[in-house]
Parts: sequence; C-alpha cells; structure tokens
Amino acid sequence: MWLFSITHQHGWCRRLMKPVSNAGFQLTSYHATSSVLCPLERSSKPVVRRRRSLLKSSTVQHVPVAADGKSDQPSPPPKAWKKEVSFMKKEASHGNNRGISFELKKLCLEDFTEEKARLGRETSTMLSSDKKYEIVFGIAPCLFALTQRRRKVYKLFVKDGEAAHRNSVLKVCEEAHRWGVPIQRVSKKDLDKLAAGRVHQGVCLQASPLKYLVEDKVSAGLRKDDAIPLWLVLEEIQDPMNLGAILRSAYFLGVDRVASSLRSSCPLTPVVSKASSGIMEVLGVYGYQNLEDMIKMKAAQGWQVIGTVGAETEEILVPVTHCLDFNMTKPTLLLIGGEGDGLSQQLLSLCQTLLTIPPGRNLLPGIESLNVSVAAAILLHSLLSSRRLPI
Repeated sequence: MWLFSITHQHGWCRRLMKPVSNAGFQLTSYHATSSVLCPLERSSKPVVRRRRSLLKSSTVQHVPVAADGKSDQPSPPPKAWKKEVSFMKKEASHGNNRGISFELKKLCLEDFTEEKARLGRETSTMLSSDKKYEIVFGIAPCLFALTQRRRKVYKLFVKDGEAAHRNSVLKVCEEAHRWGVPIQRVSKKDLDKLAAGRVHQGVCLQASPLKYLVEDKVSAGLRKDDAIPLWLVLEEIQDPMNLGAILRSAYFLGVDRVASSLRSSCPLTPVVSKASSGIMEVLGVYGYQNLEDMIKMKAAQGWQVIGTVGAETEEILVPVTHCLDFNMTKPTLLLIGGEGDGLSQQLLSLCQTLLTIPPGRNLLPGIESLNVSVAAAILLHSLLSSRRLPI
C-alpha cells in the first residue's frame, strides 16, 4: 500500500514511499517521461551517476537509504539536463516530432556515441578522402540535395545539442538515413569551419559539386500543357547571391528553363544554393559557351527574343517598351545582363524588343536602376501574367 506521493520540484521524476520493514521506508525513483534521460539522485553514500534511456530499459532504480530510514534531499539536476528536458517537453507538447521514425528518434537520443568515437571530432578527419567535394550548408539546400539525387553525397554533419532535435533538422537526418548517408554529430565550431562562417542552420552536407547542364538538342518547343514557353537567359551574372535569388524567382513564377553563359558567370556553388533556398538543387540550369549561337537557333525556330534595359538608356535602334504594356504571345527568350554593364552589344543586336521597368517617382542620380535579381523577378512576373495561349 502506498502511503503518499511527492512530485519532484523540477518535474523530473516522482518519489514514492512504501513500508518495507518496521525499521523505516524505502524510496523508489522512476521516470516521469519516456522521451528524456534522467540522472540518478545522490545519497549520503557515493553512487555512480549515469544516464539511462527508456528506449532501452524501464528498470526501476532504487536509491539507498540511511540507517535511520531517512534519505538525503535530492540534489537539483544539472543545468544541461534541465535545459534538455525542458526542450524535449516543449517539442512533445507541440507535436513537432510527428512523422519522425522511431529509429531516428532513438538515433538522436543516443547522441551517435559510436559514430563519434569512431570518426572523432577533428575537421581533418571528418571529411571524405574524395577530393571532388564541396560543403552544402543550410536546411533547404541539404534536404533538396538529398532528395533530388543530383549529387553524390558522402556525409551529413549535424550540430550537437538542442538544434539536432528541431523538426527541420530531424527531417534532413531522416532523409540521409533513408539513403544510407552517414550522419555525424559535431560541435558548432566544427560546423562554422565547414561552412566557412556562413549561416548553416545546424547542418552541413559533404557532396560532389553541381554543374551546369548541357543543352538537350531534342527539347520540344511547346510545353505539354500547350502554354507558351518562356526561357530566362542570363549573361555574366557574377554575384552568387543574385544568381540564387534569380533562380528562386524563376522557379516560383514558372519559368520553363534557365540558361546561362559559362564565361564570366558565377558557378553553381553552395552559396548560390543557399541564396536560392535550395532551388538550385531542383531547377536544372543550362550552361552555354556561346549564348549567341543558341539565341540565333531559337529565333530561327520562331521564338521572340526580348532584352532588358534600364529606365534611362542611351539611344538604341531596338524599340523599348514598358514591361506592363507588353503581351507574350509566342515562345520567348528573356535576356538579362550582368550587374555591371547589362547585356552585351552582341546580344542586344539579336533582340527584337527591349523591356524596361518604369519607376514610380523621379529618381535621384545614381539610383536609376534596380538590383538585377529584383528586376528579373518583376519582368518575369509581368511576362508570365500576360502570357496567352497560342491561337
């Protein structure tokens, strides 16, 4: 028969007292939650402290009692444990772990101890010996790199601590586990080093580089749904942040293909992938040694070639139209130039029409133009909104 029950002030475990003999009472300690690890309490006699997981065992732990039948007051749990338990309870109350497999939960709770012991924590020993790799960083880039399977993936690095229990991080870990990609828990310092100080959101992925795609000569002129196709053609975009933002807008708005010059253009780096929120891993970007030849070939197939210029431009022989006044009625190539000088004279000479974005006020000198990624998003939205089905 239980005499009374006392709830620990920290909410970690309950202590129940029951009579065991006329000499005194014995205290029984048991876990109050199945998702956290609870340290044993100390008594007047030294005992070995260790962590136990209910995923492995639910054995009740007994605390020794003194000769007079009284027990010392339990010492408060270590701060690290209090923080971990508080976080896990919060996650459980919000249901953030739904959809995560039991095996992955167990893998996270056991802290990858065997993997840590085997691989160590030094950056020099963490990476694969394959020299043809780069470090993808960020939740979305790592997740899409794993799901799209366009890269050869070597290893996933996850920040040790509470960050590893976030649902977004667990989703990346589960995808890596699904494809048999090794997972290693590392310190924030190691992750910062892997990501070269950039914002990694607690995950980095060692993978092969992603390159521009080669032109598919069998590509069709019209889409399967008979909507008018639009290709975005980029000439010498050099800033990886701009390129990433352009790819994200192109994917969101429904561009059919992105083509880029290979000369003097930014490569498809992990920085571009992060700036695109991982869209670079999904949207194939085609690279051309000679954009001029490709544009001439598409023009011969009946495509219209549209260039872009700033609001204040020098006198050009090609007609300039406000983007809001233009309707897209046939397959179109939209040409956008680099951050410095815009489109080259060679590509401008191939354009049938030039589009510009009208400003909403009188502009001060020096700010007559928009950032290239912002301008690209506005022009794409304007064109695709005006798209009409072929007659």
